[in-house]
Amino acid sequence: MLEVPIQRLDPELPVPSYARDGDAGLDLLAREDGIVPAGGGRLLMPTGVAVAIPRGYAGFLLPRSGTALRHGLTLANTPGLIDSGYRGELQVVLLNTDPAADFHVVRGHRVAQLVVQKVEEVGWLPVAELPADSERGVGGFGHSGR
Repeated sequence: MLEVPIQRLDPELPVPSYARDGDAGLDLLAREDGIVPAGGGRLLMPTGVAVAIPRGYAGFLLPRSGTALRHGLTLANTPGLIDSGYRGELQVVLLNTDPAADFHVVRGHRVAQLVVQKVEEVGWLPVAELPADSERGVGGFGHSGR
């Protein structure tokens, strides 16, 4: 298990947790009440925690599938990236895709998920040509059909 230092900026809220054993995403909670307006409205929601993700790892903020299905609530920049050097409060940009109904956020409700994953640092290797041993080759958007 990877141990990640966490700072509770709001001691009344519990730390992010997994809903079920074996889940990949930790539930993040809303630090404040708020309204995400219908029809593409956005709201920056603080979560009440700051973390120190170790070098070689990154955090990815993802929407919750249930609220996305039932209410059209998602995240504007999915996945949101938390670099290992970031030490500020985790905040999510909520986006309401429902055309008519505002979404009311209640303090303490689960608003997003955090997945922490190992990531590789990249070093570029300049070459005159890329290897040709790829089935896809230069095929781009829609190249595989449908």
